[in-house]
Amino acid sequence: MDPLLDRINVRDLLSGHDLSDPSTPLSAPDLRLLINRLESHSLHIKSKVRSYLLSHHNDFASLFSQCNDIVLKTNEISDNLSNILSLVSDPPIGGEIRKLVDEIGRKTKEAREKREILGLLRVIVGICERLEGARLALRNGRFGFAAAEVKELKEALRIGDEEEGEPIVYGLLRKQWADLFDEMQELLAKFMDYAVQFEQDSRTIRVKYRLCVDEMDGIELHTILEAMDVAGVLDYSLAKAADLIIKHVITEAVNYQSPVIFVEDVSQGSEGITEAVLKILPSQDLKIVDVDGDAIYARVIQVIRFIFKHICFENGSWIHSFGRLTWPRISDLIISNFLSKVVPEDASKLADFQKIIKCTSEFEIALKEMMFISVSDNKDEKLSNFAENVEVHFAFRKKTEILGKARNLLLQCDFSVPKEFTSKGPLLKNDGMAINSSKQVVDLLFSSERCVVSKAASQLMELVHQTLQDVCLSSTRVALEFYHAARDAILLYEAIIPVKVFVHHNYVGNLYFWLVKLERQLDGINQVATLMHNDCLDLSQEILGLAFEYRTDFPDSIKEYAVFADMAPRFHLMAEEILHRQIQIVVYNLREAIDGADGFQNTHQMQQYESAKFSIDQVVFVLEKVHIIWEPLLLPSTYKRSMCMVLESVFARITKDILLLDDLAAEETLQLQRLIHLMMDNLSSLLKSLIVVNSKGKSEEDSRRPVDDLIPSLRKIRKLAELLDMPLKSITSAWESGELLSCGFTIVELKDFIRAIFADSALRKECLWRIENVGL
Repeated sequence: MDPLLDRINVRDLLSGHDLSDPSTPLSAPDLRLLINRLESHSLHIKSKVRSYLLSHHNDFASLFSQCNDIVLKTNEISDNLSNILSLVSDPPIGGEIRKLVDEIGRKTKEAREKREILGLLRVIVGICERLEGARLALRNGRFGFAAAEVKELKEALRIGDEEEGEPIVYGLLRKQWADLFDEMQELLAKFMDYAVQFEQDSRTIRVKYRLCVDEMDGIELHTILEAMDVAGVLDYSLAKAADLIIKHVITEAVNYQSPVIFVEDVSQGSEGITEAVLKILPSQDLKIVDVDGDAIYARVIQVIRFIFKHICFENGSWIHSFGRLTWPRISDLIISNFLSKVVPEDASKLADFQKIIKCTSEFEIALKEMMFISVSDNKDEKLSNFAENVEVHFAFRKKTEILGKARNLLLQCDFSVPKEFTSKGPLLKNDGMAINSSKQVVDLLFSSERCVVSKAASQLMELVHQTLQDVCLSSTRVALEFYHAARDAILLYEAIIPVKVFVHHNYVGNLYFWLVKLERQLDGINQVATLMHNDCLDLSQEILGLAFEYRTDFPDSIKEYAVFADMAPRFHLMAEEILHRQIQIVVYNLREAIDGADGFQNTHQMQQYESAKFSIDQVVFVLEKVHIIWEPLLLPSTYKRSMCMVLESVFARITKDILLLDDLAAEETLQLQRLIHLMMDNLSSLLKSLIVVNSKGKSEEDSRRPVDDLIPSLRKIRKLAELLDMPLKSITSAWESGELLSCGFTIVELKDFIRAIFADSALRKECLWRIENVGL
């Protein structure tokens, strides 16, 4: 076929014509020649093609057959593909396929979960079998195996590390483990109870090496301790033995007033030691007093060595566990029974205590060598710390004694007043000399006045001064405790005096009932409240003077801490609160008495007059009672200020009630005038007492102000008594002159008063007009 594919060269077909010039046109003959030759060449080609096809007929037939088969298969595949696409695109079939896929996924997940559950079940069954095996081993006396299993299962079950959302079966397994653990713990504790016993009759501690409990015989004590250690129940199982030894042995060892000795004995058998005993016997040297503590410490060391050797088998971990259980109580016993009792009473004997400090330190070193107490933990050096801080303990004891004395002073005080002060009268004579030299009469540091205080307050300040003198002579550590003792002693007065209107119910016993009694006295008008006011006032000024008096003599390290001024305002405030409360009580009683007069209405009637007169008598009685109690005890300035407040409330109330009356008969005005005069006559001595007598014997009023200025309503009630019997023109003239205004009357009060007394008339209208139009 290659010759057929050759290109036809036209130049060869027109070889006789010059074709070098492309612009030369072909002639008709040339074209006919060219056509003929092309046709001839074409026939030649066709002939060759036909010959080639005929010669390769079989090959072409096979090729065409294969092509036909491929076309048929392609059509079949196309049809199948079309069918599949139609099926996939059909909605019902798609849903079924999706369901089928979901089902396959679900089944796969279930199979995976079943495999996981099956694995979990294998683990659970294994744990159950191990729990049962450990329980069986425990009951058969194989304590080592049981303890090891319990320990491993604790980690496997993550005891103490539970998580939310865990399967319930984990909780059930932990419950089984807890039951097994409790059973093991109780059984091991029974063995220890059997192993260590105290015989009361012979006063002997007996330790058995071969044990028998619940038909399990021949169990070694060492085996029990190993199992306890592995299972982690050493502290629990040793607790009862530790308590037994402390109660019956250590308590005897640390009693230095009744010394004892300990005798050890060991019983040997064919297989070794069967038991060990420690006997407690009375000492023969009863007259020897163990001052330094050598014998006490030696006895305690002997007991602990017995425990170390015969109970703990010289195992450091076991004896340390025993020490954790017993050392806090042992150290407290030694402190309470020995060290605290040999603390010096006098600071001069503190040097002799150094021997005890040395013995105590050596004792704790011996315990550390046996690993009974920790080598690195300073908290276990409780005895050495106590002994080395003996100065602080000495100061603490003295501080406790000081506060105890202060408390007793206050609780035993009945706030009684010396007999010479039960009657009214000033604390000073006219020449300025004191009436008496009672310790209860004190000079205020920052005032020229004197007052009477309770015996408790006087003795309390003596105690404080004595304590602060000791501060000046003591070392830094002791001085600091004494300083705090002085402050706390002062604050005790504040702590137990119920200056509020209620009693704190957290007080108990005799103190509570004492406070209740005192509270009831404060709710009445009596001398107790007055004394308490004076106590607080005196204490506030004494406190301010303490720093000035002692600060320069304090140790240098104490000077920056020594502060008393912060307490003074609190006591001054307490004094004001007590006085204010008493004034309120007095005013309340006076108001009740005045209320009995029923507004002083209809006093022209005999019954109403008698009722009003009785009220006035009650007012006078209360005021005289207050006068008798306050004047001898309170500072003159305080007495005058307080009494003026009380009188102001009384006079203002009576004046107001009378001015509110709207219709008064002539006889009624006379009776009201009589009542006012009666009250003023009965209070004349009280009003005279408001004149302060100074040390020079000259009378002067507070800041040279008359009593009428201190009690504004006094002038008003006196003028009211005059108005009740005064003509209308005179009343009008008094208003026009400004006299009534200076007495405290208002224009409304005066007009109402005139309308209540005088009948309606031309004169009354004229006078009312003049009152309204007067230019004041």
